[in-house]
Amino acid sequence: MIRIDDTLVSDDFFSEKFVCDLSACKGACCVEGESGAPLEEEELEKLDEIYDDVKPYMRSEGIEAVKQQGLFTVDTDGDYVTPLVDGKECAYVAFDKNGTAKCTIEMAFRDGKTDFLKPVSCHLYPMRINELKDFTALNYHHWPICDPARTCGANLNVKVFRFLKEPIIRKFGEEYFEKLVAADNLLESNK
Repeated sequence: MIRIDDTLVSDDFFSEKFVCDLSACKGACCVEGESGAPLEEEELEKLDEIYDDVKPYMRSEGIEAVKQQGLFTVDTDGDYVTPLVDGKECAYVAFDKNGTAKCTIEMAFRDGKTDFLKPVSCHLYPMRINELKDFTALNYHHWPICDPARTCGANLNVKVFRFLKEPIIRKFGEEYFEKLVAADNLLESNK
């Protein structure tokens, strides 16, 4: 782990390669798993604000899941998460003609209907944030469904933290990202 400000950053962000390959995985991270996408507390109110603008993009199954479970739920760890459709895909998922999962929140954003891109946990994936007593741990979630992303990242020679530049800046700021770049340069010079 590397300490940057009040975060502990997994070494994997500097050593592993990763670039999402939706044509290969079909957005499996939005479908697989035991619970919905993690939500930050301030995102709960945002979901309430934007739901009417997102709803037209959603599938009927997703709308029904929200009607039954609410805009968000609490998982077994006590974390806020997006609701699921029949314990599978996120309620905010639609599928394109190729069967690829697409985020309806992001679709509404791209069409200028909202000012909220999507939950930051989705944007940051495969980074997972764990709040500890004295630090925030930034961990690399290594999930077999993302093997195509690791292959694509290796082929393009893109490190995980560089793939996540935009969401890292969204969550932590430009200066923080520059500290990641500096840490990576130092690690490379010590090889």
